[in-house]
Amino acid sequence: MAIKHNQQIPHNHFRKDWQRRVRCHFDQAGKKESRRVARRAKAAAVAPRPVDKLRPIVRCPTVRYNRRTRLGRGFTLAELKAAGIPKLYAPTIGIAVDARRQNLSEEGLAANVERLKAYKARLIVFPRKQKVKSTDTPKDQQSGETTQSIRAAFGVEQAVAPGFTEIKKSDLPKAVDGGAYRALRKARSDARLVGVRQKRADEKAAAEKEKAK
Repeated sequence: MAIKHNQQIPHNHFRKDWQRRVRCHFDQAGKKESRRVARRAKAAAVAPRPVDKLRPIVRCPTVRYNRRTRLGRGFTLAELKAAGIPKLYAPTIGIAVDARRQNLSEEGLAANVERLKAYKARLIVFPRKQKVKSTDTPKDQQSGETTQSIRAAFGVEQAVAPGFTEIKKSDLPKAVDGGAYRALRKARSDARLVGVRQKRADEKAAAEKEKAK
């Protein structure tokens, strides 16, 4: 049964052993160091591979934020196909795949295809066994610059998409005196009552003219 208004709280159990249910984070500084050590260990374990994956550039949802771009979950199957990368091979070379996302614009598709091609051009694939596959990088090209973070090398260059500009709140036009709603309603009322007021003024002028005779 719902409780309304400022009434007494029924069956208030305020004498429980609450101290047993409170968790204090006194180990916060220690955990921070543990996470740092774990990140270093992971980077050393997967070296020379990066610790993260290549992700696409997508637009933020809703009209309020769709001028901004950010990193998405994964590349669509259409983007992988256009870049010439098999969908099952992509996750093995550090490319995130999202089979549910759909491309809604040619510009977004082209931008992510170029991103995949740029990544593919810099990619070095070492052979896992003695036999070298066709997808592996040749021996003479296996020495090159490496990076631990793909995000640092292939991040979002422009947070705000091209063609859009952002201004500060201080640069916005000043608010209408009395409020925008009241100003709009007054303008609407004035526009509707033009004829009535003109007729009234004409009748008043005619009456005064009659009185002056």
